Amino acid sequence: MDINKGLPAIESHRDLHVWIIENLKMVPVPERAYGNFFEEHCYIVLHVPQSLKATQGASSNLHYWVGKEAGADAQAAAGTFVQHLQEALGVAPVQHREVQGHESDCFRSCFRTGIIYRKGGLASALKHVETNMYNIQRLLHIQGRKHVSATEVELSWNSFNTDDVFLLDLGKVMIQWNGPKTSVSEKARGLALTCSLQDKERGGRAQICVVDDEVKATDLMQIMEAVLGCRVGNLHTAVPNKSVNQLQKANVRLYHVYEKGKDLVIQELATSPLTQDLLQEEDCYILDHGGFKIYVWQGCMSSLQEKKAAFSRALGFIQAKGYPAYTNVEVVNDGAESAAFKQLFRTWSKERRRNKNLRSVGKLTQLKLDVGKLHSQPELAAQLRMVDDGSGKVEMWCIQDSCRQPMDPKHHGQLCADNCYLVLYTYQKMGRVQYILYLWQGHQATAHEIKALTCNAEELDLRYHGALVQEHVTMGSEPPHFLAILKGQLVVFQGNTGHHGKGQPASTTRLFHVQGTDSYNTRTTEVPARASALNSSDIFLLVTADICYLWFGKGCSGDQREMARMVVPVISRKNEETVLEGQEPPHFWEALGGRAPYPSDKRLPEDISSFQPRLFECSSQMGHLVLTEVVFFSQEDLDKYDIMLLDTWQEIFLWLGEAASEWKKEAVPWGQEYLKTHPAGRSPSTPIVLVKQGHEPPTFTGWFLTWDPYKWMNNQSYEEVVEGSLGATSAVSEITAEVKNFQLSRWPSNGRAGPLALQALKGSQDSSKNELELGPKAGSSSSSASTRTSTSTRTSTSTSTRTSTSTSTRTSTSSSTSSYHSSPRSRINGSLPREQLMHQAAEDLPDGVDPAHKEFYLSDSDFQDIFGRSKEEFYSMAKWKQQQEKKQLGFF
Repeated sequence: MDINKGLPAIESHRDLHVWIIENLKMVPVPERAYGNFFEEHCYIVLHVPQSLKATQGASSNLHYWVGKEAGADAQAAAGTFVQHLQEALGVAPVQHREVQGHESDCFRSCFRTGIIYRKGGLASALKHVETNMYNIQRLLHIQGRKHVSATEVELSWNSFNTDDVFLLDLGKVMIQWNGPKTSVSEKARGLALTCSLQDKERGGRAQICVVDDEVKATDLMQIMEAVLGCRVGNLHTAVPNKSVNQLQKANVRLYHVYEKGKDLVIQELATSPLTQDLLQEEDCYILDHGGFKIYVWQGCMSSLQEKKAAFSRALGFIQAKGYPAYTNVEVVNDGAESAAFKQLFRTWSKERRRNKNLRSVGKLTQLKLDVGKLHSQPELAAQLRMVDDGSGKVEMWCIQDSCRQPMDPKHHGQLCADNCYLVLYTYQKMGRVQYILYLWQGHQATAHEIKALTCNAEELDLRYHGALVQEHVTMGSEPPHFLAILKGQLVVFQGNTGHHGKGQPASTTRLFHVQGTDSYNTRTTEVPARASALNSSDIFLLVTADICYLWFGKGCSGDQREMARMVVPVISRKNEETVLEGQEPPHFWEALGGRAPYPSDKRLPEDISSFQPRLFECSSQMGHLVLTEVVFFSQEDLDKYDIMLLDTWQEIFLWLGEAASEWKKEAVPWGQEYLKTHPAGRSPSTPIVLVKQGHEPPTFTGWFLTWDPYKWMNNQSYEEVVEGSLGATSAVSEITAEVKNFQLSRWPSNGRAGPLALQALKGSQDSSKNELELGPKAGSSSSSASTRTSTSTRTSTSTSTRTSTSTSTRTSTSSSTSSYHSSPRSRINGSLPREQLMHQAAEDLPDGVDPAHKEFYLSDSDFQDIFGRSKEEFYSMAKWKQQQEKKQLGFF
């Protein structure tokens, strides 16, 4: 076996490459077959992002996939090929070992419409996918939420259950059967995979039918029983998937791996939370993430021999620990770590050496804000965490006795640590009014007050028809925009401010800590009035009965002094005296109870962690949060049925799809659970932002490569997709007629379909090859295949709807005897007057007119006059845009 030669060429313009290990060689898989995996083989998958911006700087990924029936030689060859491929690439991709049925989220994210497991092996003479092959009978079991997979199972009712989606593929007819307990999102994602199969394997010509209700789909059920036999007894429920919840992922352990003589030593170093300085560039380490995933980190100075042994060491570790053989393995190199690996550490800096200049980290808040740029460049708004410069309208309420009490604008920003507040900010973006509602809670607020805060926020949200972006803010962790709308004058009192009915005692001595250099990062907090609370790097305001001292530490800057002087009038109107550190009068120390040691070393600039944003789908199992990551994410991954969690490290966004309102109350608690169980020991005070579909602020959309603000307006629901075409077209009718002709209701004793049934179906499928090239018959049922009908009146539904993984769909109808790829075909010669076509019901149209494509029968001049473009230009548009124009102009 010589696998050192003949490595395949990598096309630089493509981001995804897939190879199958066949006869111990790497054979490229055709693109239309991507996502198909034969269980007797191993595969290699390379993903190289075409734009670093597209994946927020993510590394390239090199996976080798092991089928459950793959031989040892194929596995060994795949592992060696991966090693040689990495060397040939000249870069350091993250390497993954994937096992069938237990793939990582990173691997599954490469195949948006889903993964299909195919039985057996791939003979050299065969292709991965035979396009336009109709002599097919197979049953696929479709599972998964955000990442869908389909497994080829036995053609029997015994393979079915009540909780999942199944696809009976009969070549020219594809019947999707939805279990009675499946959710709408599972049905929609199953339909996306079904449509993908229709495109790739049937050239878009097969007819898709959906069974949502067996009682209302008698024709389809008759076909299914002809193939599967007469169903006996009730269907069983699905075996619950053992998803790993966040609580189980909370623990990590780091091991140092090295050789001592002829022995390999694996020594435990640390448990969570881990710090980056534990990783030394001369060594290799194994990081055990809760026993569910094993990482191998290779230092840049580690030997080539150690790097080659990475996978074998990981597998040995898995075996020694007694973990399942399918446990996922990820090998990362020093300087090219994956986002998932870096987030297992408390902080992560690109500059690993502590003696390097920490000031190289950009100071985001010192940039002058250009409001126009924030609106036109949402990526800038996201990085700065600013939707605008804070000049919009501000309303504020204090929560008292479970009710909202409005605050006088002149006291905005004067908050108490034992209270909760609502701050409503109104601004305009591209001529549209937008809202952010900040829910601020003090450290000393009671659970009752926090609950009242949430209830009052919901009342306000209802008043604004669900248009409020809600951001949960904890005292001391206020985001820059919150500070900006208060003009840098946020003051948090430990006791009463005197603005809520109780006067402040005149004799009270109070000490306030002022931090910040501008209006976007300045906050003032009351601290215990004693000398030990001082710090040489900052500014303090000491208020006594007679005088107010403004104390400047030796390490403070001119910007800090300027902001502090703006805060003084907010706190005290007494005589002000400026005091420099080291020149304090005796009365200053007396007010603080005497001198005491305090921090005097100059504070280093904060080391901002260079974490990449990560997107997860949220669900719950047994009361615990389960997250499914979507790597290389885009707006397409936001589905109306989902709750998605976007972790930007400084903030947690919970995106709520419009059809997921039932889970709305769970969203923020899920964000809190995510922070609490995060292995890096995240701060529970990290702001949590609740964002609803259609009301996304630029601080959220800026984390996506592109964002279409009109996407939701053209988004069809699953129900609309299924209702979009008339069933009973010729492919179904033809097979149903064959079933009836052979009287296949008389089943053999084993409950399976007899030879006549299979023969009838086979004959029907074989005859379809030539029929598929013909146009629709005038006046036939197939010519009106796309007439809208309700699922309640006809559940046997024919559609070739293209659905993305986010169930954002574009509808294009196709009967079994025709396929509209660019324009519809018709046997009508010439054109028809616009009066016979516009605003006409299907039954009122001239014979032979396809109701789904009435516009096609216009003359070229009428078409140009009405639509403002030629037919060729119109049919080159996206399907949803065609539908939208047809609705507006009376041709839908």
